[in-house]
This record gives sequence, C-alpha cells and structure tokens, in this order.
Amino acid sequence: MNRFSIKELEIGHEESFVFELDERKVKQFLMITNDINPLHNDLEFAREKGYSEKVVYGMLTASALSTLAGVYLPGEKSLIHSVEVNFVKPVFLSRCPLTVVGKVTKKDDRFSRITIKFTIIDKMDEKVSRGTMKIGFLE
Repeated sequence: MNRFSIKELEIGHEESFVFELDERKVKQFLMITNDINPLHNDLEFAREKGYSEKVVYGMLTASALSTLAGVYLPGEKSLIHSVEVNFVKPVFLSRCPLTVVGKVTKKDDRFSRITIKFTIIDKMDEKVSRGTMKIGFLE
C-alpha cells in the first residue's frame, strides 16, 4: 500500500495495477447488489442481444477505482470525493484481467486534493472505461 502525501505527488505521477475478475466475483457482486439483469447472468440472453458472452457488471469493473485510490494513488491517506466513469466498451471475462491506470492531472495544495484521470484496459489492450476522480487526503 502506498502512503503518498500531497506534497510527494506531482502532476503526471502515474500508478497502475492488474484487476482480476472471474465468475466467482461476478456472482458475489450479484449477491451484494441483487442486480439480476440477464445481460450479466444469462448467456443465451446476452447472445440474443449481440454479445458473445455475458457482460461483466460495469460497476464491478468500476469498483477497481476504490483500489486505485485507497491502495495506489495516493493510497492509505485517500478520501474519494467524486468519481466520473465512462463505460467505453463492455467487459467480458474472457478479456480479463484488466489493467487500471491512474495519472495525477491536477493538484490543489490549498484544499489538499488531487484530480486523477484513469483508464481501465482489458487484456486485448482495449480501453473499457475512462474518467476522473477527485481525491482528498487524510493528513
């Protein structure tokens, strides 16, 4: 776990990690959220809608952003203020693991907050999500 302070981070600082997804995690997400949408849970339905396999929950994919902030950038001292996510392409388990990349694009020392631009990329090097996060520091 990283423990960056705002003073240690500069614009352009980047961190990344691999986010593993599998059928067990998809089922656990279903149990937590009760999102029974068949696009995520019924292969035949997903195929009828033009997908080769079930689509992984977008919010399960986005849950990696908690790890990005809480473990990597800035890590232990983080407090997420806001997240804006754009789901660019569907995620399929056959194209996992995913790589999550975050880069500091703004730094506000006065309010002890950074802005991070992030991307989530599948194993075929396709961008599946992108967006921004505003993160404060617990100092």
